[in-house]
Amino acid sequence: MSAVALVTATVRIDAGRERVALNTAYVRALLRVGVIPLAAPPLLDPAHAADALRSADGLVLSGGEDVHPGRYGAAPHTALGEVDESRDVIELALIREARAQGKPILAICRGIQVLNVALGGTLYQDLPSQRPGPIDHRDEHGRHALKVAPNTLLAETVGAGTLSVNSRHHQAIRDLAPPLVATAWAEDGLIEAVEFAIPAPEPWMLAVQWHPEDLTEAALFAGFARALARTPAAAR
Repeated sequence: MSAVALVTATVRIDAGRERVALNTAYVRALLRVGVIPLAAPPLLDPAHAADALRSADGLVLSGGEDVHPGRYGAAPHTALGEVDESRDVIELALIREARAQGKPILAICRGIQVLNVALGGTLYQDLPSQRPGPIDHRDEHGRHALKVAPNTLLAETVGAGTLSVNSRHHQAIRDLAPPLVATAWAEDGLIEAVEFAIPAPEPWMLAVQWHPEDLTEAALFAGFARALARTPAAAR
């Protein structure tokens, strides 16, 4: 029986109509590793997060809007991008439930940011103005190198100590949340991946700042699929 992953989605206006949207790259990446994706609309009532996640084997936090800075006690920066507070609320609830239910989590781009905020961390709202450096993290067509910490879940999953990634973002982790440990860094020192500092009793979790769904890191999705298969039946 195929595993099922709940994948967070966004809302977009298309031809004058409001629609729930999920990039097909996530869908295809999950299908390639035998996981059935189900979109979780940001309109979902947070009170239903437990039931929504109970019907799935794991959670994928996808990319999208900026996380509202009020979630980590900061005033909005002038370069803050589009936000969706209803999406913030449901994703925070889904993260709580995934931890409570012991469900694996794969977090991508915005996903690593909202996960860090959910667990007590903060963000740079705009890298060019708050943390300028030699790498243009906003470059949608560029790639940059990063170093992977040895003896980590990330290193075990990707099987490499260095990677070339396609991260494209203007926000990133500033203060790391206490339950997390950084496991990969860009050459300018920016955190690019995290996992739980003490895995047990936390579920399997990898969070990355780049976009592995764009045919760049199949190993991450394969690792997520293996984690779903190992999830105890009682947690399903």
